[in-house]
Amino acid sequence: MKIEKTREIGFCFGVKRAIDILEKVAHERGGVETLGAVVHNQQVLQRLAGIGVRVAQGIDDIRGDMVAISSHGVSPQIEEEIRARHIDIVNTTCPFVHRLQTAARRLAETGFFVIIYGDAEHTEVKGVLGWAGGRGLATLDEKFIAKLGSLPRRLGVLSQTTQIPAHFTEFVKRLIDSVFTRDSELRIIDTICHDIRKRQAAALELANRVDLMLVIGGHSSANTNRLVELCSTVTEAYVVETAEEISPSWFQGKHHIGVTSGASTAEQTIDEVLVRLEAWA
Repeated sequence: MKIEKTREIGFCFGVKRAIDILEKVAHERGGVETLGAVVHNQQVLQRLAGIGVRVAQGIDDIRGDMVAISSHGVSPQIEEEIRARHIDIVNTTCPFVHRLQTAARRLAETGFFVIIYGDAEHTEVKGVLGWAGGRGLATLDEKFIAKLGSLPRRLGVLSQTTQIPAHFTEFVKRLIDSVFTRDSELRIIDTICHDIRKRQAAALELANRVDLMLVIGGHSSANTNRLVELCSTVTEAYVVETAEEISPSWFQGKHHIGVTSGASTAEQTIDEVLVRLEAWA
């Protein structure tokens, strides 16, 4: 059995940056709190907990005078509430998420109603809607927008950073067909993360050449689930959070196994999966 991993694997730029910041602050202060999980990966969170990184579930749960904002970002309203309590902020927001936040703010400030192609319940998307100042919505279904009735004439369309580019393109095409009318103005900004785009392309290229793909990452990680969704279009694919979740039955009759990972998956977890696979090869 041949095992092959993608060239784009392990931490993305934004996650590595966030973890580096937290490790530095935790070392300097003997610990630090984060507002929500800094990344959606339990193994990474457990390791960070070992150096004094504590997760505060909400603003009322913050115990100290400093808190770190996760890589997914938060709304400016949340930032203001934190500062009003005289709590310092360590901002680990991913630069690509910040680019999306800035785009949402500028569109709203110039009179556009903001439509975000993304999961309305995801932390990143909730924060971005806050940057739109109440002039926006998030959905993965353009039919939902068409059902809203009278929409503002000027619409700005953005994407959650971890979505699949081809799906965003199709969403925009269908949106134009369903709501674009006379005198409408539509502004579309590609806000999908560059690292995620490269990771998806590398995973799909490998998936086309293997009998089965393993995607290593948190079950609640949006970018991990997008990778599984993408790879499943061309081959059998499974998501595993740890090596213990792998089932030997998956590999019966399979000769070429591909391996990729979500953007918040540590190298140690990837290595553990590879060791398990090589033991069966």
